[in-house]
Amino acid sequence: MEVKIGVQHAPREIVMESKQTPDEVESTVAAALEKGTGMLSLTDEHGRRVLVPADRVAYVEIGEASGRKVGFGAI
Repeated sequence: MEVKIGVQHAPREIVMESKQTPDEVESTVAAALEKGTGMLSLTDEHGRRVLVPADRVAYVEIGEASGRKVGFGAI
């Protein structure tokens, strides 16, 4: 599943693929935002952790996994 995290004062969003379910990601984000001073911690599909200060999170978009595009075919 694809997760996009917008960070305040950052020109680009963080995009990652996660093995967690949408409900698990949502509850993790909600718990981090309730604290306000903690860190949002998510793990990607390769086991790497992404840490974002909770007070800097602008938005979190939870979506379906995107297939990898290969080649130069028409879109």
